[in-house]
Amino acid sequence: MKRNYRITLLFNANKAYDRQIIKGIGEYLQATQCNWDIFFEEDFCTHLDNIQEWVGDGIIADLDNPEIEQLLSRLNIPVVGIGSSYEDESKYPDIPYVATDNRSLINTAFEHLKDKGLENFAFYGLPESHSTRWASEREKVFNHIIESEDYNGSVYRGHRTTPKTWQSDMGCLAEWLESLPTPIGIIAVTDARARHLLQQCEHLNLMIPDQVAIIGIDNEELTNYLTNVSLSTVAQGCTKMGYSAAKILHKQLLALSNTDKPAAQQKSFATRIIVPAAEVFSRQSSDFQAVKDPYVIKAMHYIRNNAFNGIKVEQVLDALTISRSNLETRFKEERGHSVHQEIHSSKLKRACELLASTNIPIAEIPTLCGYPSLQYMYTVFKKDIKITPKEYRINQTLSLIE
Repeated sequence: MKRNYRITLLFNANKAYDRQIIKGIGEYLQATQCNWDIFFEEDFCTHLDNIQEWVGDGIIADLDNPEIEQLLSRLNIPVVGIGSSYEDESKYPDIPYVATDNRSLINTAFEHLKDKGLENFAFYGLPESHSTRWASEREKVFNHIIESEDYNGSVYRGHRTTPKTWQSDMGCLAEWLESLPTPIGIIAVTDARARHLLQQCEHLNLMIPDQVAIIGIDNEELTNYLTNVSLSTVAQGCTKMGYSAAKILHKQLLALSNTDKPAAQQKSFATRIIVPAAEVFSRQSSDFQAVKDPYVIKAMHYIRNNAFNGIKVEQVLDALTISRSNLETRFKEERGHSVHQEIHSSKLKRACELLASTNIPIAEIPTLCGYPSLQYMYTVFKKDIKITPKEYRINQTLSLIE
């Protein structure tokens, strides 16, 4: 008969990072059908008040919280830590540990922006503190890349925002943004910080992505609900991290159950796994295209922000106060197609994004994308993509499952 193990999870599920790790732990439990009684606070947050009194068999914990790391070092049960990777080997805990590869995350984000043709780069991080060591590691990687590849780079940490300081903090961020050369690609240390950039660029009339291309880290779904511009982001391998941590702990528990040695001898299991970035989700915020003509840049920005209102070429011409023949000539030279095609492509791209990343009823999507009717949108999809909007959504869902 399989033994039941009592396991506690010390994570804060208000973070996308922790939620995805917990998902990975769950995937391991379902795959192996091991008997774990999971203790997890009902509010899905970590409370350390009584952790010393925990009578259980093992713990998986987020060790980016230094307070948790200190408390768990005194426990006499197997512990598997999850957290940041470090340039300095001495910073790793002396227990089994699964880390997100900060070098891989920043390299992936940088290469994504570099491949767009950008030559100026910046990094928006967090103030240095013991609880944000992972952010400092990402900043170090950015600085190493800029130095080794001989690019122009700028770093701004900003402040830890609060309701009381929000306005002044955002004012300082705006000053930094205005000081940067354009076009520029900015890597934000998290999607939450990337959202600050998106909002301030809008206030400053800095065109995204034509002047400022932005990419975050986390693939935090909520961020895209709170911004007008969809955010490009690097997904961490959090699900794999959670799965790996659960697998390590399970091996520890099985080994200890077959020996008389005390659990304190878990150092013999001091495995370390570094998990690289999972993938880039490329969206509007980094869809930079190396266009030099200022009229074409302004036209593209206007189209991206207004195509879903059902605009025609005439509205673009009015906004730029330029003749149609002049703008069409410029578009053909820079983009290889007409202004009308740019509007058409922008609406179709938005429709595809909504179908792939939301559960909005298909009948409501034409209005949100500037199409006169559902029938018209179906005609566009059949002509350009060769499938219906419904089939497109199903295909995207299946690709996520696979």
